[in-house]
Amino acid sequence: MITSIQGTLTASTPLHATIELNGFGYEVNVPLTTAKKLPAPGSVVKLHTLVIYREDSQTLYGFATTADRDFFRLMIENVTGVGPKVALSIMSRLSLPLLESAIRMGDVATLAKCPGIGKKTAERLVVELRSRVGASDATSLVTGPTDGASDGGSTHRDAVAALVALGYRPADADQSVRRAALGLPGPLTTEALIKRVLSQ
Repeated sequence: MITSIQGTLTASTPLHATIELNGFGYEVNVPLTTAKKLPAPGSVVKLHTLVIYREDSQTLYGFATTADRDFFRLMIENVTGVGPKVALSIMSRLSLPLLESAIRMGDVATLAKCPGIGKKTAERLVVELRSRVGASDATSLVTGPTDGASDGGSTHRDAVAALVALGYRPADADQSVRRAALGLPGPLTTEALIKRVLSQ
């Protein structure tokens, strides 16, 4: 199995990247959240990959992190009605921290906003994956136990990035997170900021 690919990025679009390696050009399907992290064409890039084999095709999917790739595989292998195309759409709309948080919290409304899935598929995501991402806990952190306390800037940036993935304009997301931070007791966490913004 091809678990990663590293080579020269020759072209990229919001959902595809072409990587040249040893004289071959590989088309890799990527979610928008990974596409945003790609370097300029001509740069060396590494993506963590999963190959989906069908009777008449072989499709390569690539992700910025192993965690993104593993969650993509988790969805397509465990959730009825979620194939590679739908899973890629979900991960294009929601960053992994926000996606896991929505599943833990049973936030069907947020999940149902993803293109290609409705309320029933969103409910299946929660039912099938909730135990795999951890039980709901209002005090749990999205990015680790020291995220809020050790690096407030990182917490702010992660919250803004998650909101942009949901469709907020960057400036609006930044302003909303700043307002949310003023109304929350410390230490702040990415999850708490996101929940506060979405509840306003």
